[in-house]
Amino acid sequence: MAGKVSTIGVLTSGGDAPGMNAAIRAVVRSAIVHGKKVKGIKKGYSGLMAGEIVDMNAKSVSDIIQRGGTILQTARCEEMYTAEGVEQAAKSCKENDIDALVVIGGDGSFRGMKEISSYGINTVGIPGTIDLDISCTEYTIGFDTAVNTAMEAIDKVRDTSTSHERCSIIEVMGRHAGYIALWCGLANGAEDILLPEKYDYDEQKLVDHIIENRKRGKKHHIIINAEGIGRSIGMAQRIEAATGLETRATILGHMQRGGNPTCKDRVYATTMGCYAVDIICQGKTNRVVAYKDGDFTDFDIEEALGQKKEISEYQYRISKELSI
Repeated sequence: MAGKVSTIGVLTSGGDAPGMNAAIRAVVRSAIVHGKKVKGIKKGYSGLMAGEIVDMNAKSVSDIIQRGGTILQTARCEEMYTAEGVEQAAKSCKENDIDALVVIGGDGSFRGMKEISSYGINTVGIPGTIDLDISCTEYTIGFDTAVNTAMEAIDKVRDTSTSHERCSIIEVMGRHAGYIALWCGLANGAEDILLPEKYDYDEQKLVDHIIENRKRGKKHHIIINAEGIGRSIGMAQRIEAATGLETRATILGHMQRGGNPTCKDRVYATTMGCYAVDIICQGKTNRVVAYKDGDFTDFDIEEALGQKKEISEYQYRISKELSI
């Protein structure tokens, strides 16, 4: 049973994402409006265990809504996969009078949050990941900024690729999820898109496609490769050897995590932050905030983690149809 809340803690966990600061700002100021104290936890669960916790007020989150990254910093914490780590995190919450915890992060962060809740801490998760891979929600904080950052970079690579009549392999982020690659492939008009969920590692198909397109008169060839497939440099070397076409690999890397968040990431992150505080004040716990079917809602943590997200078959099909 959720207990009465007087102090809300907020942390960011896992990979950083543009818009996290907007969510932090919303949590802090909304909590204050509701008469709650707020504590910021630095460096995710690692900081929680180490007691790196500070009092926050409205001024603490001034002038951050437009900034990328997270003012609370973040980290990945292997200790949260152990019973001892979870116990230490919960103990730290109680020692710092934190009776509700808002976790901004991905599935792994939410699993840790779920374990902490068993110690009587009210918990709410806000989906923050550029990978868009949280199953219960159609939006995650940072995806919109990351995909726009990648799209703009790919446009620039395409310009030089066309000038030199090259094949360009551009590697975008996404270890297990191909949403950035798929969206960039559609937005940038790529000839091939390699997704962790779909790629069969048959490079001969890529070679054949490049040769066919050259026969049709195409002056360049763009391949968007997801990080989960990777090895773009070696792939470029093999494709150049097989086709005779100069082939370059560009790895966009962590630039996709940085930069000022887009309007969508600011507005949606702000809304989710306020929503998280609202449901805590309603006495809910073990919930994940989500955007589903055009509106903001929340799911039980078990239901949220139990869902499975699939790449859009329709979007994947049309990406191939439009690459002629």
